[in-house]
Amino acid sequence: MNKVYYLKTCSTCIRILKELDLPSDFVLQDIKKEEIMVKQLEEMKDLAGSYEALFSKRATLYKSMDLKNQELTEKDYKQYILEHYTFLSRPVMIIDGNIFVGNSKKNVEAARLALNEVSN
Repeated sequence: MNKVYYLKTCSTCIRILKELDLPSDFVLQDIKKEEIMVKQLEEMKDLAGSYEALFSKRATLYKSMDLKNQELTEKDYKQYILEHYTFLSRPVMIIDGNIFVGNSKKNVEAARLALNEVSN
C-alpha cells in the first residue's frame, strides 16, 4: 500500500504533497487527527531500519523536554513517537515498499523518482 503520514497543518508537508501530485490510490493519514498505531510505526521502522531514523530532533518538544541531553534508546524513540505526533519526522512516504522520511530536498527527489517508477 502506498501511504503518506503527514500533518495537515504543516505548510511544508502540504507543499511537498502538491509538488509530488500523488496518484489517487495513495492513502493520506493526517497524524494529528488519526494517531499512529503501534503496528503502523513498526512497519515504518522495518522499512527505515530504526525508530531513530523516524524521529524528529527538530521538534519543539524535543528541545523543551531537553531530550538532546539524554541517551535515548530505540525503545525511547518508539515511545515518544507514539505519545506525540510531533516526534515523527514528516512527511513519511511509503511508495512501492520503499520509505522516504522527512522533507529534505534529496528525500523528496528520491520519492519523486520512486513515484515515476510506479507510474510507468
